[in-house]
Amino acid sequence: MSEEAPAAGWPVRLAGSDQRFDAPPDVSLLIAARAAGLRLPSSCRNGSCRACIGQVESGEVVHSIEWPGLSREEKAEGWILPCVAQARSALVLRIAAAQAAPNHRADAGPG
Repeated sequence: MSEEAPAAGWPVRLAGSDQRFDAPPDVSLLIAARAAGLRLPSSCRNGSCRACIGQVESGEVVHSIEWPGLSREEKAEGWILPCVAQARSALVLRIAAAQAAPNHRADAGPG
């Protein structure tokens, strides 16, 4: 039985930075990050190009498609595609080239 998501969504922190956002369980991590003013690398948004690839350092995600562009071994090592991944717990993610969108302050508050 999985834990119920907080009202604002699961808290997500990007490793190596103070960047944080909340990810509702039915929204991709890519879209949730963008809603918080963060730009994650992306291209196809359907799990095939791997431009958004990142790694879960802690927490749990599910992919909205059965076989995103990841091998079984990559999935076992914690690699994810944020464009088709959804949070199922609080997360710490390592994603290259994540940055705050211009003219938008991402939530860097405590938590």
